[in-house]
Amino acid sequence: MWCFQGGWEARGFPEGTLVTDMASAARRGVVTGLGVLSSIGSDPETFWQALLAGKTGIKRIGLFDPSELPCQIAGEMTDFDAKNFIDKKDRKQLRVMARTIQLAVACAQAAITHSKVDKKAIDLTRFSVIFGAGMVAMELPETADAAAVSKTPERGKIDLKVWGTRGLEVIQPLWMLRYLPNMLACQVSILHDAQGPNNTITQDDVAGLLALGEAMRIMRRDHADFFLVGGAESRVNPLSMTRQSLFLPLSTHNADPATACRPFDAGRTGLVLGEGSGILAVEEVGHAQKRGAEIYADVCGFGAAFNGKDQSDAIERSIRIAMAQAGIGPDEVDHVNASGMGVEKEDRFEARGIAAAFRDRKDPIEVTSIKAHVGHLGGSSATVELAAVALALRHGMVPATLNHTATDPSCPVKVLTGEPRPLSRRYVVKTSFTSEGQCAAAVLGRHQG
Repeated sequence: MWCFQGGWEARGFPEGTLVTDMASAARRGVVTGLGVLSSIGSDPETFWQALLAGKTGIKRIGLFDPSELPCQIAGEMTDFDAKNFIDKKDRKQLRVMARTIQLAVACAQAAITHSKVDKKAIDLTRFSVIFGAGMVAMELPETADAAAVSKTPERGKIDLKVWGTRGLEVIQPLWMLRYLPNMLACQVSILHDAQGPNNTITQDDVAGLLALGEAMRIMRRDHADFFLVGGAESRVNPLSMTRQSLFLPLSTHNADPATACRPFDAGRTGLVLGEGSGILAVEEVGHAQKRGAEIYADVCGFGAAFNGKDQSDAIERSIRIAMAQAGIGPDEVDHVNASGMGVEKEDRFEARGIAAAFRDRKDPIEVTSIKAHVGHLGGSSATVELAAVALALRHGMVPATLNHTATDPSCPVKVLTGEPRPLSRRYVVKTSFTSEGQCAAAVLGRHQG
């Protein structure tokens, strides 16, 4: 940790502010591989081309009949089969994995393949898996038979005494292992014999970004060299969709799914859910250079903050901390890859936080979001969006925001719309947050050796 006594006041920090200067740390992180599973592509190149072309994967749900739900659309992966990613000898393990966990193990294999790492040539005791996760949705058949035998004849309700005797007898003994959120990282570590630190952060929307911050702390402590940092979640599930319909402002724009998600737009229709996984292969730069790895981006800074009453404040602080760690000012940032949920309150909080963090910038900061392409992916949102940032840095282009025609006046940001534009500055800020107030930001940059 470094305590700067001067120079940072102009960047919004009072004298004596305690920050970590990640840019000057001896052990720096770089992104050397990407795993992406989404409704618009299940490999980095397909995913990237879909972003540039303005394609969306949001459509009417086909995995189950959604006709009884108010929201009948989602960013659904119609052709996902984990067997296509996993070695034949390991496929039997898929039977004890829910869809969310299958997404994680499939995407982890894709990230390792993309990184071209030879696991036989690295120290597996320094191979770490840090994941973000949300709630793993249970599949209805798991407890349907138990519920059926536990109903009371007169009212059709569950008798808990019967459930505790006859009901439990028909439930698979290991059913809970299919749904624990830490099983994403556990199953990935088991399949790849990753023997370094294994952590799971269950902070829902912001979990993947917090996982990246945790990975960087582990790296700086010299406890690991190679990381899989990611998240996975499927919310396209009848139980999950029913629950989310009760508690979240889901879009009911069922007649035109492709235009339902509208980040920061005055004509928002509500939140659109989805499913997918994003996993980054992150390495210590010397480790990556030694094996001749292709580097997609530098991990330059990270910040996190909390404010349960005013997320704007926490978003602003997390961005400022991340930029301070990167050793950069607001004028050095090309754009912000925002969460952009397409929900009035959340968009307003995020936009105001971003505007405040960049208020001293000479020109307005541009903001983009990929939610209208893939939907809200819960615990995997942040890392799928980080993959988009890494690809933007690698290719020197910035995808525009879909379905945005008129910025809500309560959102004081400049939203990138229309055609993709060339990347003009080295750094990109990625933001993420929860409605409860947990916020985080990361700075990624084009690699410069």
